[in-house]
Amino acid sequence: MNREVRIATRKSPLALWQAEHVALRLRTVHPGLTVQLLPMVTEGDRITGSLTNVGGKGLFIKELESAILEGRADIAVHSMKDMPADLPSGLVIGAALERADPRDAIVSASYASLAALRHGARVGTSSLRRQSQLRHARPDLEILALRGNVETRLRKLDAGDFDAIVLAVAGLERLGLGARIREKLGADQMLPAVGQGVIGIECRDESEMRKLLQPLEHAATRTCLDAERAFSARLGGSCQSPIAAYAHLACDRLKLRGLVGSPDGAQVVADAIEGALTESTVLGTALAERVLAAGAQGVLWGS
Repeated sequence: MNREVRIATRKSPLALWQAEHVALRLRTVHPGLTVQLLPMVTEGDRITGSLTNVGGKGLFIKELESAILEGRADIAVHSMKDMPADLPSGLVIGAALERADPRDAIVSASYASLAALRHGARVGTSSLRRQSQLRHARPDLEILALRGNVETRLRKLDAGDFDAIVLAVAGLERLGLGARIREKLGADQMLPAVGQGVIGIECRDESEMRKLLQPLEHAATRTCLDAERAFSARLGGSCQSPIAAYAHLACDRLKLRGLVGSPDGAQVVADAIEGALTESTVLGTALAERVLAAGAQGVLWGS
C-alpha cells in the first residue's frame, strides 16, 4: 500500500505505547503502508490542577480531534475510557481493538488489597467513578487527588504521599508495570469505566479510512463498547460523572452492568441487563432508563 497515515497522539508514555501499537498493527496488515506519529501536548496536559470543573478528560482529546478535522492527522489513538459519550460531527471510532483487562488495580507498597488497607488509609485517585465506589465501600478511607501520567503517580506513591493508589490494570500491563499490582478489583468491587481496557482509533467518517482500519476491528469488543457507550450517552455521561459500566459476552448473550454514584459515595444506583448481541445499543439505553427510574437522575443532577 503506497500511502501515509498520520497518527495524532499525546506524548505520555502510555499514549505513545498505544499509538506505536496501532502503527505496528497497521504496518502488519497493510505491507508498504507508511505510518507517522504526531505527538501533541493537549490542554489537559497543560493544566496542573483538577480537571473536573474545566472539561474533564475531554481536554486530552480535543486537540487530537482538531488535528484530524483540519487534515493535519488522519487518525487518533485513544484509551476509550477517556472518550466522551458524544463525538464531534464528522468523526467516528473507526476501529476498536480487542479489549485488554478492564479492571482497576490497587497499587501499594504496604497493603495487599483494598480490604487490607488500614482505617483512614490515604488512597490516591482523581477519577470520580473510583472515588464514589471507594467511598461507598470504605467510608473510612481518605481519598486524595492524584494527577499525572502513570509513572508520575507511581513516584508519588513511592515517595510516601499515599498508602495506595488506584490505576487501570491495562495501562500498567501495557507499560510493563504489572508487577506493581497488588490486587485486581473485580466488577463486584469496582465497576470499570465505560470502555476501560479498549484502544479505539478515531478518524473522519470516510469509507476509505474506515476500510483501512477494518482489519484492526474486534467484533466482540465493539459490541460491548457500543452497549457501554449507549448507557453513558443516555445518562449524559462524561468523564466528570461517577458513571461506570461493563459489558461482556456469555453464551451468545450480552450482559451489561451499569452504575451511577454520587462523588461522596453516599448514593449508588446499580442494575444489570442482558439480551441479544445484536441489540447492544438498545440494551445500553434500556439499562440507563432503568437506573434513571431508580433514582440516578437525582444522583447525577441533584434533583
